[in-house]
Amino acid sequence: MKYVEVILPLPLEGVFTYIVPPMLAERLLPGMRVLVPLGRSKHYTGVAVRMHEEAPGFDCKEIESVLDEQPVLLPEQLKLWEWVADYYLSPLGDVYKAALPAGLKAEDGYRPKTETRVRLSPDVYTASAVSQITESLKQTPAQLKLFQSFLNMARQRCSSEDFHAWLPSFSLTREELLNESRSTMATYRNLVKRKLLQPFEHEVGRLNKGGEPHFNQIKSLSEAQQQAYDEIVSLHRKKNVVLLHGVTSSGKTEIYIHLIRKAIDEGRQVLYLLPEIALTVQMMARLRKVFGNRLGIYHSKYSDAERVEIWQKQLSDDPYDVILGARSAVFLPFRKLGLVIVDEEHETSFKQQDPAPRYHARSAAIVLAAMYQKAKVVLGTATPSLESFYNAQSGKYGMVTLTTRYQDIRLPEIHVVDMKDRYHRKLTVGAFSNDLLEAVREALSAGEQVILFQNRRGFAPMVTCKDCGWVPKCQNCDVSLTYHKRLNALTCHYCGHTYFVPEKCPSCGSQEIRQRGIGTEKIEEQIGQLFPEARIARMDLDTTRTRSAYERIISDFSAGKTNLLIGTQMISKGLDFDHVSVVGIMNADSMLNYPDFRAYEYAFMMMTQVSGRAGRKGRRGRVILQTQQKELPVVSHIVNNDYLSCYKEILEERKMFRYPPFFRLIYAFVRHRHESVVERAAQTLAEQLRSWFGNRVLGPDKPSVAKVKTMHIRKIVLKIENGFDLAVARRCLWQAQAALEGDKRWSTVQIYFDVDPQ
Repeated sequence: MKYVEVILPLPLEGVFTYIVPPMLAERLLPGMRVLVPLGRSKHYTGVAVRMHEEAPGFDCKEIESVLDEQPVLLPEQLKLWEWVADYYLSPLGDVYKAALPAGLKAEDGYRPKTETRVRLSPDVYTASAVSQITESLKQTPAQLKLFQSFLNMARQRCSSEDFHAWLPSFSLTREELLNESRSTMATYRNLVKRKLLQPFEHEVGRLNKGGEPHFNQIKSLSEAQQQAYDEIVSLHRKKNVVLLHGVTSSGKTEIYIHLIRKAIDEGRQVLYLLPEIALTVQMMARLRKVFGNRLGIYHSKYSDAERVEIWQKQLSDDPYDVILGARSAVFLPFRKLGLVIVDEEHETSFKQQDPAPRYHARSAAIVLAAMYQKAKVVLGTATPSLESFYNAQSGKYGMVTLTTRYQDIRLPEIHVVDMKDRYHRKLTVGAFSNDLLEAVREALSAGEQVILFQNRRGFAPMVTCKDCGWVPKCQNCDVSLTYHKRLNALTCHYCGHTYFVPEKCPSCGSQEIRQRGIGTEKIEEQIGQLFPEARIARMDLDTTRTRSAYERIISDFSAGKTNLLIGTQMISKGLDFDHVSVVGIMNADSMLNYPDFRAYEYAFMMMTQVSGRAGRKGRRGRVILQTQQKELPVVSHIVNNDYLSCYKEILEERKMFRYPPFFRLIYAFVRHRHESVVERAAQTLAEQLRSWFGNRVLGPDKPSVAKVKTMHIRKIVLKIENGFDLAVARRCLWQAQAALEGDKRWSTVQIYFDVDPQ
């Protein structure tokens, strides 16, 4: 008897064993989808991973059907799934749910896109038949007009000397026929009813065709770019991973394009990862000019059906040479992967937060590349993550630096504005210093563009009672509510719940309800009042819910339809605009004061990146950085674009306080609806971990947000020094979790892990 191990899309450990009926045994291969029963009445689409004849020692059910003719999961993908599950302490079923498009996780979840086309009925192909029908239709002029329109369009497109012999192969879309003939659906249906026209459904797919590749449009590299390219190629002979550290606007993308061309010439495929969907809009246009229909796009804003079609194309005999995508693209099938580019590798968006698996796409991409013979990785950024730079400095990665901007454009001048002084001297208007307002005025008057960066969305981050200090909080989450003026509502940014804005304080009855802080929506209102002539756009989570919204905002700003862009960290991530001369950083302190050991690293990265949007072409750009802490060393590092000094300073602190890259962090989170239960369960888990790891265990403590979606949370921190056996650590964590979940007292408690948290 044959058995098969099956992964199910459920948050459960390991695989499930099923019997393979003899009638299915011949056609079942690893990587195929199978329909299987589970429990008394449920059915799931699972993925077969291993077949054998070893009886498991317990009763098994049979698989009910095999859903594929060919595997949908390649061996390298399965290895990646297993690595992600093991390294990030996540059930394999959760990896399956994250990796596979929803349409492939259900028996009938995907339907091909079709269009209605029209051809002549078989008995209308001959010249005599056409003549007889034309004569008979003279009594119905509308039908005759439609019939003759079809024949005329066929003659125009005829690719044979014998028109009537060629006619059976000709068809056109129903819409095309109706538009060209200016006929009605009723007339069309009459011809179908008379069996003169024959409609049929034709599968067209949802993928953008993109046109032919145009390698001749690849630009020549500058001397500095060519040197960097040559160094990368040389280092790849010795190192699998190379870090390309190039200042903003140094032309890293052009180097990537040359590396992609080299990989394609060698018959290899390329995976190009970007951290944000917004970036794919510009990069897609840039790459499509060169690689045409050899380029595929894959990210979460695409419909599930589109993602299914890309997956299937990658498994076909004609896959895309280049896939451009966000985090989840790392799970796509590749038969000949040769190069992986992780652009803006420092970005935290590469780390999945919720739901599981909480993987880092940069790490997963490096592991994926290692599974393919000769596949290489390029990590590109102007502000390397501390871990990547440390790996390059220690020799684990190769490193190439690019210190000059393309066409020798100077880095922007960064002017630090002391907001304590400006507020004291009343040299502000709302959140704007006079310095920033003057810079904006000059830029707009000169026909240039402006970017204003504020890393908080909404109108006001907090509402409070002036008399008693009451602050409205979410009933589901332990956070204050953000005021959104356009909705005239208070919104929780964790669970999405909205509340009415109170007319008076529910605590003391006062009507002195005040807004505190400033978000992108308020910036938009204030700048519109100050510069009514400005053409303003806002890019944050509230304005970019759909793919088309991203594309419209970016294309309008690129084309000059808007000239002042307000946004959150989305606008800091590698977007390339030609006419931005001024960038305003509204409030650096919100990043510098964030309670996280990475706060200064992230602040340096974000502010350096957003500053790099200024002065892309033409004269030198200006950055107005508003802060009340201008004396902090990290501020001078940003002003001087001094990454190395910032890196060394942060590295010393990390070493002293046992943080990455010298220690690995694993967070254990415990969740429950009742705070008393979660407190006791977390204490029990921490005691068990301390018995194994000693003082490497910290907590449990309340995280900065200790309640989300009615669930109370406690966090335990595990710090593991480099050299500690991670396999042993993971095994201990699994055992501790299993022991706690197996205790009836904690049966309803949720436990999950975050490995290498960002």
